[in-house]
Amino acid sequence: MGVSGASGTPYAAAVLRALLAAGESVDLVVSRASRLTLLDETGISFRDAHWQDDLVQWLEHGADGKPGTFDVDVSGVRYWAAGDLAAGPSSGSYPAKGMLIVPASTACVAGVALGLSKDLLQRAASVTLKEGRKLVVAVRETPLNGQTLKHLVSLDEAGAIVLPASPAFYAGATHIQDLVDFVAGRVLDAAGVPHRLYRRWEGELGGGPRSS
Repeated sequence: MGVSGASGTPYAAAVLRALLAAGESVDLVVSRASRLTLLDETGISFRDAHWQDDLVQWLEHGADGKPGTFDVDVSGVRYWAAGDLAAGPSSGSYPAKGMLIVPASTACVAGVALGLSKDLLQRAASVTLKEGRKLVVAVRETPLNGQTLKHLVSLDEAGAIVLPASPAFYAGATHIQDLVDFVAGRVLDAAGVPHRLYRRWEGELGGGPRSS
């Protein structure tokens, strides 16, 4: 899983928690730009030398910024520094089911679409595509200009799943965490990972909560 510099660190946290809850082992890459976003959105510094403590602190926060909302165990995470181009995920021989980029900035989208491999996140994404593995790109920008749309089409043509971080409301969201979990759940659906993050549509109107 890669975390790039777009706004939307709660989406990344929700996906990570759900992957670990599903018993998945996770190789994690946090870009340099995303650390600035994380600091701005949560007040949490993410440091290579203290990544476990910082990751736990981050994942324990709810989408509303309240600490201690979730209990987490990050023993299933293997962390790789973004500048480590000799890391395991930089090679196609490194075993992986696929890759999720949550959130994906337009800069990240462009780098992957053009095959720049300027850091480990982009390199791992390129490896995922060349090995024919599943790549889910949760783009989180608006509006999108023509160049970014072309890059997204290129990723789609290369076999990636382009998944805009676009929450829905039919599941009966009553809290910001519900909206975040919907997007995270759709990412996991695309990756084939089971979860119970949102109420699924069952073909009946009025399933969500109604105001009195």
